[in-house]
Amino acid sequence: MKVNDRAAGMEGIQSPVAKFLNEDVINGILERTNAESGDIILFGADKANTVAEAMGALRLKLGKDLELTDESKWAPLWVVDFPMFEEDDEGNLHAMHHPFTSPLGMTAEELKANPAAANSNAYDMVLNGYEVGGGSVRIHNAEMQAAVFEILGIDAEEQREKFGFLLDALKFGTPPHAGLAFGLDRLVMLLCGTENIRDVIAFPKTTAAACLLTDAPSAANPAALEELAIAVTAAKEKKDA
Repeated sequence: MKVNDRAAGMEGIQSPVAKFLNEDVINGILERTNAESGDIILFGADKANTVAEAMGALRLKLGKDLELTDESKWAPLWVVDFPMFEEDDEGNLHAMHHPFTSPLGMTAEELKANPAAANSNAYDMVLNGYEVGGGSVRIHNAEMQAAVFEILGIDAEEQREKFGFLLDALKFGTPPHAGLAFGLDRLVMLLCGTENIRDVIAFPKTTAAACLLTDAPSAANPAALEELAIAVTAAKEKKDA
């Protein structure tokens, strides 16, 4: 939507989508975006994450192409208040970070009552648009951990089978604890002024996950395979029907 003349209202708007919108909607868009004459408003229509990623990529490209991004400065920031869960196309909830991240300011009962509204106690550090570190405060309460598993569709029997050791350990008064990991290679990449992390990784892998330095993956030691009860079999050739 190109704003040729902000003061002219509908007459000052040039857009292929304007015919689908009434004057009140267009004026609302102009007010919400603080648009002025000469501005262009870009739209995206899809799922929220798809639109956000597309618009974000466009914003970065415009900033670089139009030399609006000041690449001489360091701009670190913390990203917080991540959603606790995300929903897939079938309506199932999945942990946004991992299933051991604690919710922010909620009891187990409140979490089970409205899981979609929960934020996680997680945090990422971003430097000049690149994530260079992140972590979360872990769940340290057995009741809360069981509630998260339940929301993720893991019933009590499967909880005991897969995570019984953890749930038992949490009953003994595990203190609050948190984690934070930094990506040293990403920091080095930024310090070296490159946008390709492969330029600074000591042993980069190819797209086939092969290491050109060590020739990994290589043939496995038969004795090690036998110890692990792993058998290597030849792939069967598919016959034409």
